[in-house]
Amino acid sequence: MSKHNFSVHHASLIVSDVGLSLPFYRDVLGMQPTERPELGFPGAWLQIGQQQIHLLELDNPDPTTGRPPHGGRDRHVAMHVDSIAALREDLEKAGVTYTLSISGRKALFCRDRDGNALEFIERPV
Repeated sequence: MSKHNFSVHHASLIVSDVGLSLPFYRDVLGMQPTERPELGFPGAWLQIGQQQIHLLELDNPDPTTGRPPHGGRDRHVAMHVDSIAALREDLEKAGVTYTLSISGRKALFCRDRDGNALEFIERPV
């Protein structure tokens, strides 16, 4: 047991163009933009429940090609979602490629336009 009471506040993802990346996170995934202070570089903060995803527009030090085809075998951010079926529908409408969890869980993995891997796990009822 930890002597500290930790919880995750946010995860930051590097994107090459926040203007091109924001529609995926906002419109396809439904994340809500929230206030962001002026930091001297472009970016966006998105609220997901009590946590946030921060998009940082910077030169990407990681390759966007040659990554594992399944995001579960790469660095990734995992988030709960109410319905994997509904998310699959939205991703398919937007032409976003995804893979289902190889463990058999109700989960899927996809990547944003910069190769960031995202995992979505259906919330247990």
